[in-house]
Amino acid sequence: MRRADMMVGRLIMDDLQNKHVTVAGLGHFGGGIAVSRWLAQAGAKVLVTDQAPAEKLADSIRQLHGLPIEFRLGEHRRDDFTQADLVVTSPAIPPTNEFLVAARGAGVPITTEIRLFIERCPAKIIGVTGTKGKSTTTKLLSLMLAGRNKVWTGGNIGGSLLFDLPQIDASDLVVLELSSYMLEHLRSMRWSPHVAVVNMISVDHIEWHGSEAAYIDAKRNIVRFQSADDIAVLSDQNEESADFENYTKARIVKYGIGDRQPFALTIPGRHNQLNAQAAFAAASELGIPWDDAQAAIKDFSGLPHRLQLVHTTADDVRYFNDSIATIPEAAVAALESFPARRVIQIVGGYDKHLDMSALCTALAQRAKAAMTIGALGPALAESIRQSFESSCAIHECGELSNAIAMARKIASPGDIVLLSTGCASYDQFTNFQVRGEQFASLAKGSR
Repeated sequence: MRRADMMVGRLIMDDLQNKHVTVAGLGHFGGGIAVSRWLAQAGAKVLVTDQAPAEKLADSIRQLHGLPIEFRLGEHRRDDFTQADLVVTSPAIPPTNEFLVAARGAGVPITTEIRLFIERCPAKIIGVTGTKGKSTTTKLLSLMLAGRNKVWTGGNIGGSLLFDLPQIDASDLVVLELSSYMLEHLRSMRWSPHVAVVNMISVDHIEWHGSEAAYIDAKRNIVRFQSADDIAVLSDQNEESADFENYTKARIVKYGIGDRQPFALTIPGRHNQLNAQAAFAAASELGIPWDDAQAAIKDFSGLPHRLQLVHTTADDVRYFNDSIATIPEAAVAALESFPARRVIQIVGGYDKHLDMSALCTALAQRAKAAMTIGALGPALAESIRQSFESSCAIHECGELSNAIAMARKIASPGDIVLLSTGCASYDQFTNFQVRGEQFASLAKGSR
């Protein structure tokens, strides 16, 4: 065993009092904030470093006001990594990052907020991953389980559970949404959850992982280290998800739509029916009958930015925010959630160099109109035009505000205005949340 791995184990068991801990990546989404606060309250000597300048992190810094934390912002320094007792990295920083490589070379252990939690959690953990559908499935599963168990929900959804550890009992259940980034960083821990739920797997985050194969292999860590006493819940309608069966010792449970009893859902889309079936496949293994599961989720109205109904006009034009759809497969699934020729869909954004042909074909065949925005907008517009027998109107709008203005002009009663771009947001927005919030704000200006 490497010295760094041994050191992680020892530091985890020891008191963190007076340990020099470098937190790499403060960010805006809470993980860096929570773990910094938790470490400081545990008595560690915490240094937070982030390459973003202080003015861009002002809100995050304010949340740590009054704690004995040192900040190194606008840069990383090698010594902060090589001379620490422990480095806690944001999962968004790849293991190949030069500063993490330097820390490993110096024998400094590297961990993450989610690993710190997992190593201390006394309860059984259910993990959920996939390219899309993770958050919705995690929420649906938590609702199904909550009728009979004390359930804690965290990971890539909600806040950190580190502060809840004193209240978590061995008889409770913990449901964690696990991203590919998290799972890659957890690889060295050789850990997989007791129950692993795998949604649809396609291609994403190639710029982080380096290749499609590396991305999918990171996802496999959710089942890779399971034992024969564990459970892997896999889709029978997605080849990549089903293939995880070859990488685990766990008992396999399959889910899909087929001949299974459908759930009555308020959230639209076949993909959400699949999310519910995935959640129930896991819940049923933990003793939840179908009727109880249905009752638990009947009023679930969805999560923000996930086919979220944000506005309905007086003449019944509905605006749906699906800003989370940053890959083409997700945008196609959103389009197919509604009747053909009633959807005015906003597409385009940052170019992640994914194959957009299926989205363009679907728009040509099913959409009333496509509003293109962002860097990839012109190429998408041209591709839709080239689609065979396209009857989809195309409007090159450039900006989201222009797309909403045009949608108002052409929408008829009963139409759907759908933000489901199939692209990342980084060319025009800080993140998909900001894009979705702007869409919702603009939509609410429609009468």
